[in-house]
Amino acid sequence: MAAQCVTKVELTISCSSLLDKDVGSKSDPLCVLLQHTSGQQWYEVDRTERIKNCLDPKFSKRFLIDYYFELVQKLKFGVYDIDNATVELSDDDFLGELECTLGQIVSSKTLTRPLMLKNGKPAGKGKITITAEEVKDNRVVIFEMEARKLDNKDFFGKSDPYLEFHKQTSEGNWVMVHRTEVIKNNLNPVWRPFKISLNSLCYGDMDKTIKVSALILHPPDIMGKVQEFLIAFCEAGRTKTVAVMNKVECYDYDSDGSHDLIGIFQTTMAKLKEASRQSPIEYECINEKKKQKKKSYKNSGIISIKHCEIIIECTFLDYIMGGCQLNFTVGIDFTGSNGDPRSPDSLHYISPNGVNEYLTAIWSVGMVIQDYDADKMFPAFGFGAQIPPSWQVSHEFPLNFNPSNPFCSGIQGIVDAYRVCLPQVRLYGPTNFSPIINHVARFAAAATQQQTASNYFVLLIITDGVITDLDETRSAIVNAAKLPMSIIIVGVGGADFSAMEFLDSDSGALRSLSGEAAMRDIVQFVPFRQFQNAPKEALAQSVLAEVPQQVVNYFSTFKLQPPKKPEAKPEGS
Repeated sequence: MAAQCVTKVELTISCSSLLDKDVGSKSDPLCVLLQHTSGQQWYEVDRTERIKNCLDPKFSKRFLIDYYFELVQKLKFGVYDIDNATVELSDDDFLGELECTLGQIVSSKTLTRPLMLKNGKPAGKGKITITAEEVKDNRVVIFEMEARKLDNKDFFGKSDPYLEFHKQTSEGNWVMVHRTEVIKNNLNPVWRPFKISLNSLCYGDMDKTIKVSALILHPPDIMGKVQEFLIAFCEAGRTKTVAVMNKVECYDYDSDGSHDLIGIFQTTMAKLKEASRQSPIEYECINEKKKQKKKSYKNSGIISIKHCEIIIECTFLDYIMGGCQLNFTVGIDFTGSNGDPRSPDSLHYISPNGVNEYLTAIWSVGMVIQDYDADKMFPAFGFGAQIPPSWQVSHEFPLNFNPSNPFCSGIQGIVDAYRVCLPQVRLYGPTNFSPIINHVARFAAAATQQQTASNYFVLLIITDGVITDLDETRSAIVNAAKLPMSIIIVGVGGADFSAMEFLDSDSGALRSLSGEAAMRDIVQFVPFRQFQNAPKEALAQSVLAEVPQQVVNYFSTFKLQPPKKPEAKPEGS
């Protein structure tokens, strides 16, 4: 599995109606970007150019910053009137600042806010506008390929071909960018369709020469191990005058590493993209050594490009900047195993400083998610308690006891509702997850009626114990995996959480009792005890890290575009 690249965001800054600090002329503004560290310190990231004699500057210098969905990245934009050539800003006039998070900026795409003075008052009519754009080349190449009459290097049976794609860096090193599946015992293989990012394949340059290498592996009864067939697609670096040719090499695999070359061909992406099902492009695999030794030699097989198509593949930020909302719901365990909330031994006991593990989990995850929900109204539910006035056990009761409007205003609203709810219910049991999962799934199912990627749902369940309705929960999760939905489970206390780890199913697809497999992995479980001595950001980083890819996987699987369709922009343009 390839290492995940850091997402980079470019911020463009402009201001309007700045304070005029100069006598006889206008201010000479400059904008400085500061970022907040986990150590509660601000440090300077970068600064724009100085624009002379202007109260409505549009800065050409852009800020480039790494983006992490799972972190609250606090930023401060300070605007100064520069009166001298020194780097120090303390002797320059302060024109105002804005504090916000990177999440707020990317979820708005363009954020306009008033500039504020150090005393918290508005800096006159001054405003700052920040526009975010992801730095990327989101073009992807989809291939359909097959081969015929490949040379057979085995005495018994036929070879097992597979394809492997490599590119050559500017330093001349080869880097593998893709490998297909193995087609066993077949000299005329047809591989499943596969895709490679255009940047990985040829750095986005259609005219760079490409090398394709085809290899063949011996069958298991000869080699004694699992085998594969390789075709390498490699992109060659070039100087200004000489192009380093790339090639396709076809090998017969040997367990001792002495692979036999079958054949090679060279091409470019400009040529490959002409291939279609109606008009495939074919290349001869040529083995130069065999060609020199044998005058009647023609080739070592034919590689056929049946289809080659360049598409735009949306990223997580494409969906967020395109208007997709992340809808956050909380489910809290009020079962009796938590202990009497009045006792300091209870997991629901609120300490003198106003916290417990439930509240810490809500704050940690909620503070990240809230930036991606426009109205910041969050449904919050409890389960496993007897509730007034009938004192019947409920597994999906609103914390505010208002079934028609279970929404809380912001993360603070969830915290306030929890504090008010706690003394009014009787902790009971059992621990059933399926009702609240199905509750959120109904809203996610309704969202599928929309023709664009407009809404995605994130359910946070905080629990202390062993799940009671495991079979029903498995079925609920398998159903939810078909919907725009992710589930985060945080286990508090010291209970046995093996059932939660089973639901997380990192080792394979979760299956319902009937045997139906989940089409996506949508559950992330972590025990809170692992983070008791960690920095406060660590819990959110762990449970939210997979959410962006889950969002992309769902919308790309169902071919849903953001409400505002993104444009392809090659990196560096």
